Amino acid sequence: MNFESELVNRVIELAVEIQQIPAPTFEEGERAEFVRAQFAQAGLSDVEMDAMGNVYGRWPGGDASPLVVSAHLDTVFPRETDLLVKREAKRIYGPGIGDNSMGVAALLGLAWNLRESGASPRGDIWLAANTCEEGLGDLRGMKAVVDRFGANVTGYLVLEGAALGHVYHRGVGVHRYKISAKVAGGHAWSDYGQPSAIHELAALTSKIAALVLPKSPRTTLNVGKIVGGTSVNTIAGDASIELDMRSESPASLAELVKSVDALTEAANRPEVRVEAKVIGARPAGEISSNHPFVKLAVECTRAQGMDVSLVGGSTDANVPLSRGIPAAVMGVTRGDGAHTLNEFVETDFVERGMSALAEFVEKAF
Repeated sequence: MNFESELVNRVIELAVEIQQIPAPTFEEGERAEFVRAQFAQAGLSDVEMDAMGNVYGRWPGGDASPLVVSAHLDTVFPRETDLLVKREAKRIYGPGIGDNSMGVAALLGLAWNLRESGASPRGDIWLAANTCEEGLGDLRGMKAVVDRFGANVTGYLVLEGAALGHVYHRGVGVHRYKISAKVAGGHAWSDYGQPSAIHELAALTSKIAALVLPKSPRTTLNVGKIVGGTSVNTIAGDASIELDMRSESPASLAELVKSVDALTEAANRPEVRVEAKVIGARPAGEISSNHPFVKLAVECTRAQGMDVSLVGGSTDANVPLSRGIPAAVMGVTRGDGAHTLNEFVETDFVERGMSALAEFVEKAF
């Protein structure tokens, strides 16, 4: 199946239009309202927004269990980020253009294609533009989507704008902590020798970073943020770090969390209070590479002359996979620089990506 060139260009231009609407996690409202209007204009039925800010639209089909196709609305960039777009002959640069403006635009591309082809699928096709995929959103939007449709589905297809050539069928588990230290603090000169919350957390961070992690199953940790203190000449009374831990194995992740808990507890003394608070937990799950859903995603991508890698990652697909429901992630085009100001997508591959997605949706039932 080849996606029409006119529709491909519309998808690309819509992706830019979506990218220009700020949508930090927890602040997706303006972008969600834009997408809701687009869903209505595309002729979808039952267009609505739920309490989480997820936007839904239905292409009616037969009695078979529905297919749910989703793409997350939010980005990692703060609202004040300069969203300037730069175009080259075969690339478009802009923060969030691939992750995930292109994915959201692809939902509309599928809707346009269904309308123009007059498709009558064996089951309903629900399109969902969901919130809270990034950062501390903790997949809240997708959890609401899966709570709504449950296991009575053909499966969940998750769209990531710049992941073409990769099919995700394993959801990597994630556990996130905010670890805080509190001490009395004081003056850097007159109270020298008293504990510093920053010094305490720096020492703890070094011990956490020194933990030996298994390479297989792949397990990682990262302190991505540290804050605290008052001034350069003040012994910091409080400070905190944010720690991200991931593993392909729930057992390995649990062991890592246990090790961090032990180090955190050992850091406590009468004059130092250290505690860890869970700020994120993404469940793990997977389906076999031989599952029909995965095999179809691979087949449709290869039909467009693309090599395919079967991979795992932390995406919205974690939610259905953790509940034993078939789910896979496919990409719309190629790109790079996700989560940076130099993010870009390659426009030449959008036709292949949309063609693969359209074929998947046609054959999924």
